Amino acid sequence: MNTYKNTRHAKFLLNYHFIWIPKYRKHILDNPKIKQLTLDTINELADTHKFEVLATEIMPDHIHLFISALPKYSPSKLMNIIKGTTGGRISKHFPELNIKGSIWTRAYFVATAGNMSSETIQHYIENQR
Repeated sequence: MNTYKNTRHAKFLLNYHFIWIPKYRKHILDNPKIKQLTLDTINELADTHKFEVLATEIMPDHIHLFISALPKYSPSKLMNIIKGTTGGRISKHFPELNIKGSIWTRAYFVATAGNMSSETIQHYIENQR
């Protein structure tokens, strides 16, 4: 988790803690099918875009995601990819949840984590329940 990574031209350690919510803070994420669809989509995106999922916790009305990403992706680009794809798939499978054109609010929280606080964030996310 706190190991520096390499590309051809960079050595880096970029860990991000994201939190985002459904529109109107609806408790849609307590549905096991939606929860599994969201987890599967995030893991698929991790493979496609080469980021590592360090911890995930899906609460009834928000999601915590802790990832290690390549420097070519800004936090806003990562959120665009993750929220756009998960929201699109949820809308496709559960069209009744598509509120005013999207599943998620436009807002999100992001914090970076260096190698000292990564364990603290991971511990926090894993102990949300």
